[in-house]
Amino acid sequence: MTIVDNAIYVDGRRAVEPRNLEETFEVMRENHGVAWIDMFHPDKAELQQVADELSLHHLAVTDALTGHQRAKLERYGDTLFIVLRPAKYLDDTEKVEFGEVHLFMGPDFVVSVKHADFPDIGAVRRRLEGEPELFAAGPHAIVYGIMDYIVDGYAPVIAGLQNDIDEIEDQLFNGDREVSRRIYDLLREVIDFQRATRPLDEMLRPLLDDLKDDADLEIRRHLRDVLDHVLRIIDRSEALRTLLENSLTVHSTLIAQKQNDEMSRMTETSLAQGEQVKRISAWAAVLFAPTLVAAIYGMNFTNMPELKWFLGYPFAVALMLGSGVALYVAFKRRGWL
Repeated sequence: MTIVDNAIYVDGRRAVEPRNLEETFEVMRENHGVAWIDMFHPDKAELQQVADELSLHHLAVTDALTGHQRAKLERYGDTLFIVLRPAKYLDDTEKVEFGEVHLFMGPDFVVSVKHADFPDIGAVRRRLEGEPELFAAGPHAIVYGIMDYIVDGYAPVIAGLQNDIDEIEDQLFNGDREVSRRIYDLLREVIDFQRATRPLDEMLRPLLDDLKDDADLEIRRHLRDVLDHVLRIIDRSEALRTLLENSLTVHSTLIAQKQNDEMSRMTETSLAQGEQVKRISAWAAVLFAPTLVAAIYGMNFTNMPELKWFLGYPFAVALMLGSGVALYVAFKRRGWL
């Protein structure tokens, strides 16, 4: 059944429950009442029948059949077409799930078309039927009730997002490598949530402008209350987005700082290794000179001039010691030793 509920209201009270759409339109005109037809994912023929009787614009009807619309309010003559995006937060997957509600509001009717299993439009109907004085405001009261119910449903979404952001703040400083992906995913959910809520500010103002008479004072107060809630939701969602963007910045800074610290440690290690290499090289050079002299005079060739020289041995020893000391002093001055 695509028609979930269908009733005619007179002076805010449920007067007639038509058996079909044809009877709805007849009774509505005979009793000068307000018809509220609630539909769930209607087919083209059924919605077209409603559109033909109520003179709904074909572009709005196409949008209602297609779905996947942004939140908006469009005026076609004396009929308003409103698209609302209800939302609920799925804590286990950290996702915001969006529904879609289309409203056609005319002088004496409201047609609500729902494309998801939430929100519960029946709960809105029961609440308004319990307040006939408010319901007597007509189609505006129905639109108010649905918008108020959807906007109230945004508060748990904000709370769920806030809770996950608090968890992210703890992860940021615990070195969790997966936190950047979690931040990005939540930021995307917040942006989608803002697309659903930001247009409500501009959508509510034309509804308020339509209510100029003193008799509409009470419904104006209720719509202003919804507008106040919407503005708070918009402010909080903007704050959440700022927190997530700042968290991404902080995460990038922490990663850069960690990399810099690692580079500093590597540089310090390289410098320490360089100092050791210089010391080893200096001592190798100091020992090389005496070793070279000793190696030359240890070759035992027959014709070596210094072999029979009386001062040959003292000279060789002095040469070895002198070259070693000279190299030691030179490297010491350069700081290699």
